[in-house]
Amino acid sequence: MAGLIGTSTSATALLTSPSISSSSSSSSRASIRALSFNPGQSQGRRFYGGIGVPVKKGRSHFSVSNVATEISPAQQQAQKLSKESQRPVYPFAAIVGQDEMKLCLLLNVIDPKIGGVMIMGDRGTGKSTTVRSLVDLLPEITVVAADPFNSDPEDPESMGVEVREKLLKGEQLPTIKTKINMVDLPLGATEDRVCGTIDIEKALTEGVKAFEPGLLAKANRGILYVDEVNLLDDHLVDVLLDSAASGWNTVEREGISISHPARFILIGSGNPEEGELRPQLLDRFGMHAQVGTVRDAELRVKIVEERARFDKNPKEFRDTYKADQEKLQEQITSARSRLSSVQIDHELRVKISKVCAELNVDGLRGDIVTNRAAKALAALKGRDQVTAEDIAVVIPNCLRHRLRKDPLESIDSGVLVIEKFSEVFS
Repeated sequence: MAGLIGTSTSATALLTSPSISSSSSSSSRASIRALSFNPGQSQGRRFYGGIGVPVKKGRSHFSVSNVATEISPAQQQAQKLSKESQRPVYPFAAIVGQDEMKLCLLLNVIDPKIGGVMIMGDRGTGKSTTVRSLVDLLPEITVVAADPFNSDPEDPESMGVEVREKLLKGEQLPTIKTKINMVDLPLGATEDRVCGTIDIEKALTEGVKAFEPGLLAKANRGILYVDEVNLLDDHLVDVLLDSAASGWNTVEREGISISHPARFILIGSGNPEEGELRPQLLDRFGMHAQVGTVRDAELRVKIVEERARFDKNPKEFRDTYKADQEKLQEQITSARSRLSSVQIDHELRVKISKVCAELNVDGLRGDIVTNRAAKALAALKGRDQVTAEDIAVVIPNCLRHRLRKDPLESIDSGVLVIEKFSEVFS
């Protein structure tokens, strides 16, 4: 480790239902009367939760601007208890080898704008274990209290609609410190669970825009991890592509539209033998790490022994690495605060772009990610200036998955990147 650091009910059915017209409460009747369906008119009214109901010729359209999703103290306490009762996580500092993967993960924690990591390698090489062990090292961020989207009180682009409206009205936003979230996306997840869904019946009868936030809302300003990402259903891949591209998730259900910020570090892992990843999604990952099986017998024995110790007594095993974990946490926190002051010479920027151009890398994401990753590495090493050595370490991971595939090419794409780098930077 030292080496690493050193280097549905429809709307129409509801409105015509006898239960609504005859037996609902007075508040419900008032809510329904507020809906005007006169053909040719266009009206918009606000009631209770503030649902805007503009009515157009021939059909009705519900536009939702606010979301009734405040987290109650009881829910916060339940979340805290569930975190305390979670199974112990293998310490990041205890993972033997796999330095390339660990470095890519650390750089993304330091600078989330790098855009995530795609980890491909043999089965049983610790990909999932390493990603999940990152939880202990994640730093704290400031979020708006009781907000389901982890809104940033200082960045309007990372705010939910309700929080932004409060800010425009000049209201004081209560804030708390919380650790960055890591959200697991199961392969069998439904689209509603990922994106969130809307309770139409509650919206119409109570006048409350009841939106159930999904995994993308929970992952805002955090990490979204997809294990076996190359086996993910195409419709979920489309959802991830859309959110990763825009930074926002839009839910369209029964004429109601809700948008919320969904800026996350996308981390995926998989085995290339089980299928290739769609190139559109592959390009969304900032970095690409390749993981191989350890061949050294002594190292393999050490890994097996360490795992046996952890399985026997997880708490005691974690305690032995507590000091290393804390040291690593301090380095990450220090690097995040230093990142804004790290500089990279214009000459080095030109050479990075020249490497990308000569490798026929499509688009400019390769240039941008290489610059960001080199800065993050310099910050991790405690320097304010990027060197050619920093670029040499990160450029294969930033470009190898962006090269065009040649079925007749037997040389690894990472080797091609290093050869081109040596040629340009010599």
